[in-house]
Amino acid sequence: MSENGNAETIINEGIATVTFFHPQSNSLPGEVLRKLATEIESAGTNKDVTVIILKSEGEKAFCAGASFDELMAIKNLEEGKKFFSGFAAVINAMRKTPQFVIARVQGKAVGGGVGLACAADYTLATEAASVKLSELAVGIGPFVVGPAVERKIGSSAFAQLGIDATEWRTAQWAKERGLYAEIFPSIEELDKAVLRLAQKLSLSNPDAMHELKKVFWKGTDEWDTLLIERAEISGKLVLSDFTRKAIEKFKKK
Repeated sequence: MSENGNAETIINEGIATVTFFHPQSNSLPGEVLRKLATEIESAGTNKDVTVIILKSEGEKAFCAGASFDELMAIKNLEEGKKFFSGFAAVINAMRKTPQFVIARVQGKAVGGGVGLACAADYTLATEAASVKLSELAVGIGPFVVGPAVERKIGSSAFAQLGIDATEWRTAQWAKERGLYAEIFPSIEELDKAVLRLAQKLSLSNPDAMHELKKVFWKGTDEWDTLLIERAEISGKLVLSDFTRKAIEKFKKK
């Protein structure tokens, strides 16, 4: 994959595996976000695809969230809104695709990475897959991913992550709150479980799964506009001196 990051899809026996990558702990610059949304949308319209697996490259971090370098490069509100709309596009693609999306979380998830894990229909992880919503710590807030996180784990757990923004929560914590369906001691066991579930779903009735997904996501139709409105909030906040200084401090760690 490209050193600038990428996302690509492999389809095998009805299972579309969408994999994203970035050399900086699988962080998500705008270009990768747009490609990831396109790959998920494309798999969703493919009649040969019955289930989608979302995963990232490597054996360490699942996703480090927004790219700090790109955040620092944002010069105006329009650029900020466009960048954060990339996360909105991926979450909405996962929500609207008729197939179930299984997320395979092999390591730590931060910010937008937590949003991806929550936007999946079924998420499996390793015991190393701690979570953190670090946005407030860099002067922003988990606005775009918030609806997906709150829907998955409830408002109380979402508030805990959003407020105590520098603290990691364990994979066990995430499992107890419904973010992860199961956690496994190794990546090998995780991969076996992901494949087993995907193969099972690939043999299930596609129409029944499509209808069930509609039931699961009932009441989220307004997300098409809501998440863009949230992107504008983040796009405005990222321009502040407070946020610029906070991001610079984080980059030096």
